[in-house]
Amino acid sequence: MKRIILSTMAALAALTASAQFAGFGRGQGNPTVPSEAAIAEDFKPAVSNQEGKQYPMVNSARQVRAQIMAPNATSVGLDIAGKIYTMTKDERGMWTGTSAPQDPGFHYYQLNIDGASVPDPGSLYYYGASRWGSGIEVPSDDQDFWQVKNVPQGSMSEVYYYSSYTEQMRRCFVYLPNEYFTNPTKKYPFCTCSMVWAKTNMAGHSKDTQHKSWTT
Repeated sequence: MKRIILSTMAALAALTASAQFAGFGRGQGNPTVPSEAAIAEDFKPAVSNQEGKQYPMVNSARQVRAQIMAPNATSVGLDIAGKIYTMTKDERGMWTGTSAPQDPGFHYYQLNIDGASVPDPGSLYYYGASRWGSGIEVPSDDQDFWQVKNVPQGSMSEVYYYSSYTEQMRRCFVYLPNEYFTNPTKKYPFCTCSMVWAKTNMAGHSKDTQHKSWTT
């Protein structure tokens, strides 16, 4: 039963990534709607931004605000969560737009400039649904729980191995708790996950996979 539940969760995660990228790169598929009025003008730079970049921003109502300089463009939109929010140009050629409140967590998004879907230069780039693109972290009420803290940390290793099933070299990531080597008699729970749908590209040297299997 646990295996079935985890496999279902994995499949749903894959479908979510695919849905977030629906129409991406083609400038179509998502409806265009007006930019939203800000519920609160307390926008802060997203933690997922490029270093030193102010935009995109997120406010306390979880609205996303994007901004880009494109003086020669005739239309620019913020494409996030299945909608393209029209952005407004000022006299300098700076386009700004604000989305409706978003669900907490990570969202893929992009900008649509004169029909072309492009990454936001203010965002870090993330690999999902077989492509590199922009992403933004929308804070949750319990975000502090998930932040990296000054506590004993475990280790993550990238391991290459030969698979007799695929007859080629493959790789996996192995996490070990911080006490794994100093306390060899301690028992730990074991979990393997090979569900990664088109999200395995690190440093541009991996190919997409669609494996969905969990073992505990």
